[in-house]
Amino acid sequence: MAIIQSTSKERDLLARLMRAEAIGEGDLGMLMVGNVVVNRALASCYTFKDVRTISEVIYQSPGGFSGVDSPLFFSNPTTVEQNLADRIIRGEYYYPATHSLWFYAPGTNQACKTTWWDQPLAGRYKNHCFYEPVSGACQEIH
Repeated sequence: MAIIQSTSKERDLLARLMRAEAIGEGDLGMLMVGNVVVNRALASCYTFKDVRTISEVIYQSPGGFSGVDSPLFFSNPTTVEQNLADRIIRGEYYYPATHSLWFYAPGTNQACKTTWWDQPLAGRYKNHCFYEPVSGACQEIH
């Protein structure tokens, strides 16, 4: 059972973005990026009130993902990457991305900021810092 409706084209789009944003962080890092994408589609808060599909979230401007400019984004996803995207679409969540709407990668050997876009740090996984909305702001993802 999917937690978000999607087409196979959107599944592939999600898989490509997950790869482009986090291939160096392995499957778990890519899954967490997928969590953020789905959370944005489910949330009716902040700048995510008018994005409901995977495509709308990924290509949102401003506010989309820098991975769409990566060469890694433009090739077809592998079967493994498609399977990872399927897992996210079915509702698998991974901490610290469980309720996160934002992430970024600080420079090498740099700590995560305590807030990002005025939202608290949820945690870090390898090179990515994940941020969740303040309590009560986004009921759909809490």
